[in-house]
Amino acid sequence: MTSNEDEKYMQRTLDLAARAQGRTSPNPMVGAVLVKDNQIIGEGYHLKAGTPHAEIHALQAAGDAARNATLYVNLEPCSHYGRTPPCADAIIRSGVKRVVVAGLDPNPQVSGRGLKILQDAGIETCTGVLEQEAWKLNLAFFKYIKTRTPLVSLKVAMTLDGKIATSTGDSRWISGETSRKYVHQLRNVYDAIMVGIGTVLKDDPMLNTRLENKDSRDPIRVIIDSNLDLPHSSKIVKTAKQLKTIVFCGQQADATRKAFLQEAGLTIVQLAVDEDKLPLEEVLRVLGEMEITTLLVEGGGEINGSLIEKGLIDKVYWFIAPKIVGGRESPTPVGGRGILHLKDALPVNLMEIQRFDEDIAITGYIGGLRTEVRGRISEG
Repeated sequence: MTSNEDEKYMQRTLDLAARAQGRTSPNPMVGAVLVKDNQIIGEGYHLKAGTPHAEIHALQAAGDAARNATLYVNLEPCSHYGRTPPCADAIIRSGVKRVVVAGLDPNPQVSGRGLKILQDAGIETCTGVLEQEAWKLNLAFFKYIKTRTPLVSLKVAMTLDGKIATSTGDSRWISGETSRKYVHQLRNVYDAIMVGIGTVLKDDPMLNTRLENKDSRDPIRVIIDSNLDLPHSSKIVKTAKQLKTIVFCGQQADATRKAFLQEAGLTIVQLAVDEDKLPLEEVLRVLGEMEITTLLVEGGGEINGSLIEKGLIDKVYWFIAPKIVGGRESPTPVGGRGILHLKDALPVNLMEIQRFDEDIAITGYIGGLRTEVRGRISEG
């Protein structure tokens, strides 16, 4: 049974942790708060991989006052040497009397060891405070630790009648300005953004982040292009030396085109194709090896359909604009073979509905994580 005070201070740690959203990969987002005599005496959060963890920032802020204090942290303190020394040792040296954590770290190098080290040192520990909220915050990290592949989120903007463009290919703009600004906020916190070559050929996008925030940053751009058809005159190629770009292609891709694109600054990854299609599971594995933990897909119907059919989508951002286009030739958000029976349709779980002026956005979870999400986070 946890107290209201514990939940209040744990909520503060979650708020602090979320400040670094999109900046800590491949590490989790972690906040820490030190409390003594019902007063916060030190707090901090993890800024990025390779820098001190949240607990260290909080301990340094509190100084000697940390002795006999309670430390709140949304993830179990680490017990191993990674890019930084173990936090558990620093906590013991500080003289902290009690440690309250939201949940255990799923990393096999930690998973319970951090708490045991603290307990063996005589420090009182408490777990499970706002655990569901903490788990949801670091969902991408938890998936990455277990699978070494990124959390894959699909963004779709469609009309009320389910079209992503007219029959002539015109798609600018389906969603309104407020919705598009929100999408740029998503790009700001995702490690990478992925599209297929069809989207590049049709729209010639930049796939960058266009926000006024001083601390905004661009995601790594990922292009699925089996035959290296990426135009040399495209914005993607012209800006490749400024914006990191990875192109996945087949082993049959032209060597001369590959050399040109590499010279232009793009990273080319060649994979064996299957029926002229790249193995998307392998794409995600390679991205995971690059320590990309979150991937936002803004592709067309075919790549969306392939990802969904293979069960590779974890989350959706589905924007619906109050417009009707019509036309049997107008493209829809999800192509491919599709399901044959409605009983096999993929459910969207834990839906959240937002309004962006006239547009409606539905956020939810599907695919490989849906069972775990439903088990960890209550429908309420």
